[in-house]
Amino acid sequence: MKSKFKSAAIIVISALFFASCSTAPKEETAAKPAFDLDKAKVEIQAMEDAFAAAEKAKDAKAVAAYYSEDAISYSRNEEPTKGRAAIEDSIGKRIAKDTSGTYSVYKVVDLFGDEDMLVEVGSWTNMTAAGEEKNHGHYMSYFQKRDGKYQCVRDMNVTSMPAK
Repeated sequence: MKSKFKSAAIIVISALFFASCSTAPKEETAAKPAFDLDKAKVEIQAMEDAFAAAEKAKDAKAVAAYYSEDAISYSRNEEPTKGRAAIEDSIGKRIAKDTSGTYSVYKVVDLFGDEDMLVEVGSWTNMTAAGEEKNHGHYMSYFQKRDGKYQCVRDMNVTSMPAK
């Protein structure tokens, strides 16, 4: 009886050993190209430049194109603005009131993330029509890639100037 048990145990152990040694053929998968953060930085800077140009042209719709439909923007001295349409309306009201000729310059300072989402830390400078600095500060923008392009889903900005 013991001999039959030993034989059965050896067969089971051998079967398990050979089964563990065999490997199923691996499926060939195309290598995914490495994410190029420097290329993404150029893309985000182009978005910031388009944002600034649209602000200067007083084109609220073009400014709002930066944002996703469900974006939330956290601006200085006001409650958060929710949704692209509300952001466009808020920007439209702000730029319609501005008769000073001031404009803003935005610069990507740092960028973190991958091909699906990015977080940008940037600086902004508000310039007078004569090209002199009026105000400056920083912002953070969170982007998601949707339909093949980055869209700002959340942003927040602060001034670096002392309170008056």
